[in-house]
Amino acid sequence: MGDGPGGVNIIADHFSEPSENLAASTSDADSISRQPSSITVLRSNSHGLARKKLKNAAFSLLDMLSLRGRGSNENYEDKVVLNAEEVEYLRSEVTALDARVSHCKAQIEQVNELLRSASLTGYLFLRMRWEAFPGDPPPLDDNDVDDWLPRFVVLHGSCIYLYTKATDLSPQDATLLSDIVEVGHLPSVKMNDEETQHGFYISTQYGLRYECSTTSKIQVDSWILALKQDCKQLSGK
Repeated sequence: MGDGPGGVNIIADHFSEPSENLAASTSDADSISRQPSSITVLRSNSHGLARKKLKNAAFSLLDMLSLRGRGSNENYEDKVVLNAEEVEYLRSEVTALDARVSHCKAQIEQVNELLRSASLTGYLFLRMRWEAFPGDPPPLDDNDVDDWLPRFVVLHGSCIYLYTKATDLSPQDATLLSDIVEVGHLPSVKMNDEETQHGFYISTQYGLRYECSTTSKIQVDSWILALKQDCKQLSGK
C-alpha cells in the first residue's frame, strides 16, 4: 500500500515532462514554424511552371507569325523594328499572295462552272489538219507525224472550247457547232507502248479538221454521240 490517501502509491514528478524533452519539442516547433508549408511551395512551383509554359507558347506563336522567322527566343523580348525597304518588300509579298489566292479561287469557280453546265468535258489528245478544197493539190501524208497535244475539251452550249488545262480561265480555241459539217470515227492505232488509241474527227465548213484520240473507246463513242445530237438540235433537223 502506498503512502497516499486510500493507500495509493504516488510517484513524484510522474506527470511532468523532463526539461530537456520540452526544450527539444519547443525547438522542433520553432523550426517547423519557420519552414514554408508544403502547400505554399507546391503552389509557388505551379505558378512558376505555368508562367514558363505561357512564355514558351508565346515564343512558339511568334515563331509562326514572325515577320523575319529567325532569331532565338530571347530576341523576341525586344521590339522588332523594320526599315522602310523591309516593310515595302513585305507589302509586295502580301499583295502577290492576295493575287494568287484570287486567281486560284477564279480557277476553282471556272472548273465548277464547266463541270456543272457543260454537256461533255474531258482530256483528249488533239491535232489540227486542213482539208484540201476543190482544185487544191492534195495535202501531204502526215499521218506518221506525232504532233498530238493534250487538250481539255468542253462541249458547252453552241460551241466546242479547247483549253490547255482544265484550270485555265479562258480557252485557247473555240469552234461553233453551226460550223461543223461532219463528225466520225478515225481508225484505231496501236502505239509503241502497245496501247490502242481510238479517235474521231470534227470537220468544219472552213476546211479545218480536228482529230481527237484517247485510249478509251467508250469516251470516243460518247463524244461522237453528243456532238451529233447537239449539232442536230442546233440545226433543227
